[in-house]
Amino acid sequence: MEDKAGILERLTSTRPLWLLFIATVLITLCFPVISSIWGIVFIDAISSPEEVRMVIADMTQEQRVVHAWTTATVDVAYPLAYGFYFAATTLRFFPQYGKYLAVLPLLAIPVDICEGIVQVMALMDVADFIGAKAILTPVKSILFLAGFFFSVAAWFKWVYGKVMSR
Repeated sequence: MEDKAGILERLTSTRPLWLLFIATVLITLCFPVISSIWGIVFIDAISSPEEVRMVIADMTQEQRVVHAWTTATVDVAYPLAYGFYFAATTLRFFPQYGKYLAVLPLLAIPVDICEGIVQVMALMDVADFIGAKAILTPVKSILFLAGFFFSVAAWFKWVYGKVMSR
């Protein structure tokens, strides 16, 4: 069995980075498309439990089901794609500190998935743990933004290195 560091190290090569980038972009585009087709307000960015409950209460049963299915499928693939992409990019272009910086986008994966579980349970009226979104959503957002920032900084570092070597 290969260790986790080996798997992450493989993701830093060019082909996996491109595949993760493309997957991240395509999955990102799924959300506005689904939202526009079914008129859904996704609750992923809402951390206020009261506001989440109001948005869910305003949804039709069909919208709740579509939102739940989207969360259970697309929104599981999404943190895997962006989390591994941000981590792999960081590891590739910041060899000295990348292993420390990559922890943040990797932590975004389980946090985002836990948030999704809370949402699906609420959307399907199974259980109300919406109060957890007051913590999960801001933490997920911070971890996502940190990973995004590290990834953008990594690409700027790469471009700068290419320009300076000419």
